[in-house]
Amino acid sequence: MQKPPRTWISNATPKQGELVRVRAQIEHTMESGLRTDAAGQIRPRNIVTRFEARLGPTLLLAWEPGISVAPNPYIEFTFLARESGELHLLWKDDAGQTLSAQKTITLG
Repeated sequence: MQKPPRTWISNATPKQGELVRVRAQIEHTMESGLRTDAAGQIRPRNIVTRFEARLGPTLLLAWEPGISVAPNPYIEFTFLARESGELHLLWKDDAGQTLSAQKTITLG
């Protein structure tokens, strides 16, 4: 998880109560730990274990994907704009690595 995530929001200046759509994707191998390499050794498991989306301190979405999620996980979700704040997206994996992205949401 070294490259920055690709993120998109439908409207950075929504009106109060407007639906905001968020799309995000990271590059990650999502190795399940069930496959072997060319030498017959089991590849260690390393998957994204948690994704969180927060607007300020408010948790909007928490996702704990399993081993069946494809490489380079993509997530899309919506929320109602109720306040301005920093949209913070966070990914964590089995190796202890984290990746984050931020977008500012300002009520218009």
